[in-house]
Amino acid sequence: MKAITNVTGFNGSGENLENVTILIENGKFFKIGRQLVIPEGTETFDAQGKFFTPGLIDVHTHLGVHEEGIGKEGQDFNETSHAATPEVRSIDGINPFDKGFSDARKSGVTTVQVMPGSANVIGGEMCVLKTAGTIVDQMVIRNPSGLKAATGENPKRFHGEKGRMPVTRMGVAAILRKKLVETENYIAQRKAGTADRDLAFEQLAKVLNKEVPLRVHAHRADDIVTVLRIKREFSIDVTIEHCTEGHLLAPFLAEHGVRVSSGPTMTPRSKVELSDKGWYTLPALAEAGVPFSITTDHPVIAIEHLMTSAIMAVKNGLSETQAMRAITSDAARHLGIEKRVGSVEAGKDADFVLWSGNPFDLHSKAEKTFIEGQQV
Repeated sequence: MKAITNVTGFNGSGENLENVTILIENGKFFKIGRQLVIPEGTETFDAQGKFFTPGLIDVHTHLGVHEEGIGKEGQDFNETSHAATPEVRSIDGINPFDKGFSDARKSGVTTVQVMPGSANVIGGEMCVLKTAGTIVDQMVIRNPSGLKAATGENPKRFHGEKGRMPVTRMGVAAILRKKLVETENYIAQRKAGTADRDLAFEQLAKVLNKEVPLRVHAHRADDIVTVLRIKREFSIDVTIEHCTEGHLLAPFLAEHGVRVSSGPTMTPRSKVELSDKGWYTLPALAEAGVPFSITTDHPVIAIEHLMTSAIMAVKNGLSETQAMRAITSDAARHLGIEKRVGSVEAGKDADFVLWSGNPFDLHSKAEKTFIEGQQV
């Protein structure tokens, strides 16, 4: 057993911790409170003068499939041989020795979702994993955690320039709808015993059966509305990834009950879809009651700037509580792993960070990061 005493900070769920003791057993938070009896022989850490938070969560990254510092050889995130590749899986391309994982741990990020890129209309399956480890299968906590899809400029550019569909936004939507219809037919044929196994349709079937959501790259407002139209047509669960123009239709998003991954807002306006990019999107989503998370989209913005992004969100209208939830408890809900991580509660994984000061002060640094009770 371990004990962290004199803990002050955020619990991830919107409440502050003030001079409490946290007991950890078997890698889980065991008890949290004041005047706890610490069993004899317990390894004890004094957090006096430090600031405590749950481990941070980035819901949308390409860690390990778009490796840093090695160029083309490490770019395993876009299988651009076809416009729809639902059969591929991010777990099969992750290199746990990517330097980005070390950067994540050093900056307090303990959990990430790793997904294919946005070159394809359907990019493949994604997974959620801890940022410490050398064997991906032992790092994973949810696999699959969703199926990647993309709208807008990226699939049009990657495939349209090669002279194949999609060339237009109509073509993007048509490919996605066609694959979903073909999957409906496949499911019926499998039940009737008239179809052989097909990996592409098997993984799409998880979306239609609501085992995982379709997580769709959509920046522009019209693309977001197209995604919601397809959600209604096929009665599937979706999340909106990036949601750059979400401020233009926040109440409409709220009506559809979707979760949003917002970011990376620290980028320049490098393409047309980002022309209305700004920190004002997050307060608009919050006001409308749209649940959101903040992402770096690593390596678009380096993973060590997840906390920096939250600081910028506070500077531009979010409360510290809202911003912290967006990279802890709300992020965990976005990924469907809220029973394991995201807040300091008995029974959850003991993933936490000790900071030199309030993490919303850019001068503060993550001094120690723990995953399942072990310093990493």
